[in-house]
Amino acid sequence: MEYTPKLSSKAGLLPVASNMSSMNNKQSYSTRDVVYFTLKQLILSLKMPPGTAISEKEISLEFQVSRTPVRESFVRLAQEGLLEVYPQRGTYVSLIQVDLVEEARFMREQLERAVIRLACENFPNEQMVALEQNLAWQQECRVKPDDERMFQLDEEFHSTLFAGCNKSNTWTVIQQMNVHLNRSRMLRLSSDHQWDHLIEQHRSMVKAIQQHDADTAERLMQEHLHLTVTDLAVLQDTYPSYFQ
Repeated sequence: MEYTPKLSSKAGLLPVASNMSSMNNKQSYSTRDVVYFTLKQLILSLKMPPGTAISEKEISLEFQVSRTPVRESFVRLAQEGLLEVYPQRGTYVSLIQVDLVEEARFMREQLERAVIRLACENFPNEQMVALEQNLAWQQECRVKPDDERMFQLDEEFHSTLFAGCNKSNTWTVIQQMNVHLNRSRMLRLSSDHQWDHLIEQHRSMVKAIQQHDADTAERLMQEHLHLTVTDLAVLQDTYPSYFQ
């Protein structure tokens, strides 16, 4: 599989100058940062599927930048496990590693079960309102399917639980291991738009937190994260070329 230039017409990619201005204008981003974040989003959203061949020259031309920030972005993405660099052969979007998906899921399960128990003890009203609004947006995504939006809302739902328990740094640590897990989750959302069960699990978690029912909340979280195990087996059968 080869990378197809002109992503701007296929994946909504903006030239770096435009993309930089669309990012948070309260912060200062380098060209390298914008290239890195844009490439990472394309990989995580599967617009650059596992196994895709890409080159510094093609990316620099498409992003309208020199090859230096592209090279630096490639190094960073390779360190995170999203790119594989093979001397004399080229650079490829990494395949999804099943063992790393499972390890990330295992870590999330242990930490998220603990966090949702904390949420049942004391959860700020501001974050509870955020969870309820998040559920309303998830319902909108169910009616009019939007894979990327649903993925982002799922992420925000869980990160809000950590924020409400004053554990945002723990969520940040989890994200460092999530790159392979997140691609498998994105693949699942895009290949099957039957999201009712996912949304209902989230809704039941919120109800358990409101009722201070820690045992039910923990059980729901465990079942929720165990869906990854079942989904992964199906995805491997359906998309064998995406997995290692």
